[in-house]
Amino acid sequence: MQSTGERPGFHSTDPVDVNVVLSGEVVLELDEGEVALRAGDLVVVNGSRHAWQNRSSEPVRVLSTIVGGTRTPTT
Repeated sequence: MQSTGERPGFHSTDPVDVNVVLSGEVVLELDEGEVALRAGDLVVVNGSRHAWQNRSSEPVRVLSTIVGGTRTPTT
């Protein structure tokens, strides 16, 4: 995980992350904006800068599968 230092929790990862929200609600922050995810939602994060925020008082459960990968440098 590589922290960007710009916003708390904001980071990027080389692997592909497949995330399924099992219960509760979580906000996925991206450079392009935010998306609220609820139980049953699935999101794939592929190397993009992101952060997770639980903005409610309720717990959130997320099942994440991380598939190893290596970032290819851009030229």
